[in-house]
Amino acid sequence: MSKILARSKNFVSSKVRRKKGSSAKSDEPVARITNETVAEAREDVLRGARKFIYPLSHSKHRVLMTSTILVVVAVVGFFGTMVWLLYSRKDTSNFTYKVSQIIPFPIAKVGSSFVPYENYLFELKRYIYYYNNVEAVDFTNPTYQPQLQDQKQKVLARIVDMAYIKQIAKEENISVSDSEIDERIKMLKDQNRLGNNDKVFEDTLRDFYDWSVNDFRRSIRNDILTSKVLAVVDIDARSKVNSALDELKAGADFAAMVSKYSDDVTNNSSGGEIQGLINPKDRNTSSEQAAALSKLKVGETSDVINLGYGLEILKKLEDKDGQYRAAHILVTFKPIEDALNDRKAINKATVYLKL
Repeated sequence: MSKILARSKNFVSSKVRRKKGSSAKSDEPVARITNETVAEAREDVLRGARKFIYPLSHSKHRVLMTSTILVVVAVVGFFGTMVWLLYSRKDTSNFTYKVSQIIPFPIAKVGSSFVPYENYLFELKRYIYYYNNVEAVDFTNPTYQPQLQDQKQKVLARIVDMAYIKQIAKEENISVSDSEIDERIKMLKDQNRLGNNDKVFEDTLRDFYDWSVNDFRRSIRNDILTSKVLAVVDIDARSKVNSALDELKAGADFAAMVSKYSDDVTNNSSGGEIQGLINPKDRNTSSEQAAALSKLKVGETSDVINLGYGLEILKKLEDKDGQYRAAHILVTFKPIEDALNDRKAINKATVYLKL
């Protein structure tokens, strides 16, 4: 017990001594800052602040470095995932399509120009949507997978060919104006192919192809550009149909010109008469044919019409309540692959997607 009391007494004594020491220290007079000592006092204050500033600066640098590393890792990871989805998994989902619209991943290279992956998905998704939703075809079913695989190869070949066509169009100064596209759309509406008003037209595009009007305009632009380029590239077809037109204008017999120039052997013996009536509202009827016949009087012949797959001269034989009997001289283009062979031999395409 005496030991405990002694320890308590020592503890109290030490506290009293410390208190007296701190009291004595606080009672010391504070040094006054004068003009002579202001610089020294300012340096003392700054010296004390630096103890807090330097760790803070170091922390900011560390945060910046960490953030930069995380961003780089995220970007590399994202691009790595997209490369796997597009080139290995060959994904056709809406996600990959939207990304390909923003980031121009290449699917092929033609000459010095890259072909965007988005071009491939744009065409393929239309096909998949139509068969899924209109024809009720399930491409996850193994029965239909060969059909889809075949279409993928055709779409890939088509967009590579389109890259060559655009090269030629640029060299030959061939273009498609907005007014040409407007005229084609108006023609389709007048023939009631896709509805005769804007609302029905837009609904038809969405329901059949999941397209907007701008998507449709893009497709039409490519179609018109292709037909224009083919008419330039296939010199033989152009020369042949122009000769037929010149002879007709000079008074030649239409049936004789059919026998001499037309590639449609199914009706050469009948003066080129097209079997059945041409109905402008029938989706299987060429819109260019229907438009040309609507402007002709019975017995008249048209100028050269570019159908996209060939060049045609029409003769109107009869008008039956807006449906027409007609004869034609048809000069078909070479297949697009053959028409582009020379260019393909010079500028070989490199395709990055293996199907």
